[in-house]
Amino acid sequence: MAKANLNLNLLFAQFTDQFRDLNGRHPGQWPLAPRVLCAVGVTAAVCVAGYFGYWSSQFEEQEAGAQVETKLREEYKIKTAQAINLDALRAQKAQVDQYVDRLQKQLPSKAEMAALLTDINQAGAGRGLQFELFKPQQVVVKDYYAELPIDIKITGSYHDIGAFTGDIANLPRIVTLNNLALSTGKDGTLQLEAVAKTFRYLDPEEVAAQRKAAADKKKAAKKS
Repeated sequence: MAKANLNLNLLFAQFTDQFRDLNGRHPGQWPLAPRVLCAVGVTAAVCVAGYFGYWSSQFEEQEAGAQVETKLREEYKIKTAQAINLDALRAQKAQVDQYVDRLQKQLPSKAEMAALLTDINQAGAGRGLQFELFKPQQVVVKDYYAELPIDIKITGSYHDIGAFTGDIANLPRIVTLNNLALSTGKDGTLQLEAVAKTFRYLDPEEVAAQRKAAADKKKAAKKS
């Protein structure tokens, strides 16, 4: 045991002796141990400098590329599913188009609005109701249709007013009654105040004007 310790001490002494008197000597003339440790240190320094100066950016680019790849894979899966279901989607679109056409036919054109107003008036007169107010307001143009509110005030019996609202609901064109207010007059008759709203589709010129206004609004927003 003592001999082994002596050998270890001797080896350690020989190792440390190699690091003495290195100042002023060319590294190529250093003993083996200093040269090996110096080479290891230089290699470690080069690796650290390379990592932070070059490889780290490469790793970041690789990670970003991996994220892009994942995103593209997901998009590919979605588009593949859409391609597989293309016939079903086309059939569904055709059904939606038919539904939209059917709803659009319930909307009068600008030329048919006068006839629709007459139908609303006749629905009340046919029930024996008296119109105290029938005043169309300013047309409100939406993205795909125009809305015409009409202030109405009618008087009559409870059953006649109820039948009138049913007749309005059964008109071939879409008419809604809004802001309903029912009150009793001095003679016992009922008075109904409401805003009747009817809708019409936009003419091609109006659609073009709406699209132009939307485009101009986007351009103005980009400039600001």
